[in-house]
Amino acid sequence: MICNPKDSTLRQVLEETATIAMVGASTNPVSPSLFVATYFSGRGRRVIPINPNRAGETLLGEPVLAGIRDIPPNAGIDMLDVFRSSDAVPGIVDEALAHLMPGLKCVWMQYGVRHEAAAEKARARGLIVVQDRCPKVEHMRLFGGPNLAGIGGVRISSKLPDDR
Repeated sequence: MICNPKDSTLRQVLEETATIAMVGASTNPVSPSLFVATYFSGRGRRVIPINPNRAGETLLGEPVLAGIRDIPPNAGIDMLDVFRSSDAVPGIVDEALAHLMPGLKCVWMQYGVRHEAAAEKARARGLIVVQDRCPKVEHMRLFGGPNLAGIGGVRISSKLPDDR
């Protein structure tokens, strides 16, 4: 069973995150990772793209890096957003714990991405872990505002009664 944080914690993470390292970032114009990166970049967040197949390209003004180990030590990563398959998560979390600590506050796994053992390892190091959710969707749900489809001021919700 996935144990995700309450809305108050998600709200705090999304408010306080200034820099996001995005593993699996894509330059493909129809890629969900590009939608998420564009959304947060447009809201003043720095998005550091990571994709070994696109290393050296530029995405939203940032060079695409080959791996987490290539992130400069002074980058100040707050959130690691994972757009990779669930079986890749343990290695990604291990690399993040080795190269982004201290400073990293949250490991966020996108829709369909979950790995409880890796999540527990990150939690044991004091990190907030979110699995099988999208930070863009959660940001829109919790804060409202326009989305990429141009619908302004819409607050979407998938809250369950006990999630309030």
